[in-house]
Amino acid sequence: MKSSRISRRRFFLELWRGLAIVWPALSGLMVLMPLIGLLVAKVEGWPLTDGLYFAFVTGLTVGYGDLVPKSGLGRVLSMSLGMGGIILTGLVVAVAVEALRATLHSEGRE
Repeated sequence: MKSSRISRRRFFLELWRGLAIVWPALSGLMVLMPLIGLLVAKVEGWPLTDGLYFAFVTGLTVGYGDLVPKSGLGRVLSMSLGMGGIILTGLVVAVAVEALRATLHSEGRE
């Protein structure tokens, strides 16, 4: 029990260290993506809340399909939202994997 608690603490410590390193990229993406969503809303004539919702759903690469841009510019912007979401997800997963690797290495289980 105590060992798993220590491992969990190490993992979260390593996770926070990794997130601190990639924070400029993460924060830039987390600011840019809602802004692009608002821009898509303006181009498509949607309410701003729909633009934020669209950015969230598209950025998580879920894409429900209830909001679909019709204009060329809206479609290009939505592709950039999708790519940004893939990069954001990839960064978080890479940091988590590295934190797990470092935790296992420090425990001699690697």
